[in-house]
Amino acid sequence: MQALNRQASCMSGVAHEDATAIDNVNLYEKLGFDTFVKLSTNFYNEVYNDDQQWFRSIFANSTKDDAIQNQYEFFIQRMGGPPLYAHRKGSTALIARHGPYPITERAAARWLFHMKTALDKSPEIDLDSKTRMFNFFKHTAFFLVAGKELTNHHRLVGNYGVGGRHMGRA
Repeated sequence: MQALNRQASCMSGVAHEDATAIDNVNLYEKLGFDTFVKLSTNFYNEVYNDDQQWFRSIFANSTKDDAIQNQYEFFIQRMGGPPLYAHRKGSTALIARHGPYPITERAAARWLFHMKTALDKSPEIDLDSKTRMFNFFKHTAFFLVAGKELTNHHRLVGNYGVGGRHMGRA
C-alpha cells in the first residue's frame, strides 16, 4: 500500500498527507448530503456528455443514475458520513471495484477534468473544501492507475516469469 501511495503521489503531484487532508475535517457534516448528490450529478452530466467516445465507453455498463448514486454514497462515506455505499455495495476496495475498467493516466486525467468542472459548478463548496477534495480525487485517480499497473505487472510476472520468458515449456 505504501508503494502504491508513493507512486500515486509521484504521478499526481499530490503528497499523501495532502490527499488525506479530507480526514482532518468532516466534510459531510460541513457540506451536507445534498451537496454530494449535486456534485456527483454535475460530474456525471459532464461524463455522459463528453465528446470523447473512448472516455464515455468506460461508463457504458452503468446507467447515469446508478453511477451518480454509487459516487455520492462513496463520497459521503469517505468524507465522514454514514456508510451508505458499504451497506448497499459491500467493500469499498477501490482497486478491486475498478478492476474491469481501463484505468489509464489518460482516463484519470479526463476524469479529473470533469471533476474539476463539477467542483467549479458547486459554489456551495468553499475553497478549502474544494482544495481538500480535489487533492484527494487527484491522488486517488492516480492510485487507481498505479494499482492497475501493479496488477498487470503481477499478472505478467505470474504468467511469464521474470524477464518475460514463459516458465512452462522449454
